[in-house]
Amino acid sequence: MVKQEKPVKEEKIRILAAGDLHGSSDIATRLAEKATKENVDLVLLLGDIHGALKQNKNLIAPFKKAGKKVIFVPGNWDTSLESDMIRDIYDIENIDGTYTQHKDIGIIGLGNPDFQLNLNEEKSFDKLRKSFDKVNLKNLRKRILISHLHAEGTKAEFSGFPGSKALRRAVKYFEPDLLLQAHIHEAEGIEEKIGKTKVINVGRRGKIIEI
Repeated sequence: MVKQEKPVKEEKIRILAAGDLHGSSDIATRLAEKATKENVDLVLLLGDIHGALKQNKNLIAPFKKAGKKVIFVPGNWDTSLESDMIRDIYDIENIDGTYTQHKDIGIIGLGNPDFQLNLNEEKSFDKLRKSFDKVNLKNLRKRILISHLHAEGTKAEFSGFPGSKALRRAVKYFEPDLLLQAHIHEAEGIEEKIGKTKVINVGRRGKIIEI
């Protein structure tokens, strides 16, 4: 009689997703403490890490000191220069317009640096399409789409700011497991479903997600 192997138990991954720090070292420190307390595997920062006010330049340092892996996309308050600097100084990934993989999870990113509030929707969707095509070839367990801006037709539009058509098309055609978005501070904590995709608005408090 052949002994059957037990099925491998899926390893859950704990994520801290946050955005809109706007240059506050106090917020960065609190989020890093939360990441440690909640024993997260990964920190996702969804843009507007920097801001208009006098700010601390070491906003990633608390997360690195805590030994946490950080992945980010830039928001409209993040310049390309600042994004390149924190990527290179802290050895973290900026996945604006591209993708990465953490264990068996694919993460696709879309940012809007340099004060962009209106994306070129066709070019943005093309970047997302190429990233999803590559991620889908890997046959990963879960796929997460992260963006600073919110998607068209989501509840964050109560703010009066229209959402991105490219993000909405990506959700429709590629059905990621999660769409994480920021930008609208007052929308933090709002969740909804678009088809098979769970949409979560995150902000300065940070959201713990187990996937």
